[in-house]
Amino acid sequence: MIETMRDSIEQIVEQACAADTNIFGYDIWTHHILKVIENTKRLASHFDADPEIVELAALLHDYASIKDKALYVDHHIHGPIEAEKLLKRFGYPEEKTEAVKDAIATHRASVKVEHRSAEGACLANADALSHIEQIPSLLYLVYVHHGMGIDEGKTWVKAKLQRSWLKLREDVQDIVRDTYEAALQIL
Repeated sequence: MIETMRDSIEQIVEQACAADTNIFGYDIWTHHILKVIENTKRLASHFDADPEIVELAALLHDYASIKDKALYVDHHIHGPIEAEKLLKRFGYPEEKTEAVKDAIATHRASVKVEHRSAEGACLANADALSHIEQIPSLLYLVYVHHGMGIDEGKTWVKAKLQRSWLKLREDVQDIVRDTYEAALQIL
């Protein structure tokens, strides 16, 4: 049941990524969502997090802003609502749905929130890790989608990387330290 539900939700999210209305372009699927999922699988045991919860949260963490660009600024608020709608549709248990929603609500580096669960901390770290590991996608976002100039885009990416770095737990920083330092040096 869970595998079928997960596959169905994956199709829904991927289709939203492929939609013309998605301001991030399809690449958010291949260069961010899938990477965050990989990272949650890699980090779940380090955080003593429920792998099922963090995988679903990773799959849905940016869905609200992908689905509707008007929700981007507060996608950490709208994301749990959208996740609940999908998970309810598939009959996912309410207690687990609440855990997925909580992880999504606390995943952003630009918003100061307390991680109330291991799953929330795991997702936040997996998301931040993907930003640092996927610098080309951030450059594409600022220069192609946001149409920024070189200096403005460089400043934006550097700030995003710094926020992401600060969101990482120290042991996760160790995983990506060389990449982070190299990126800052280039920027």
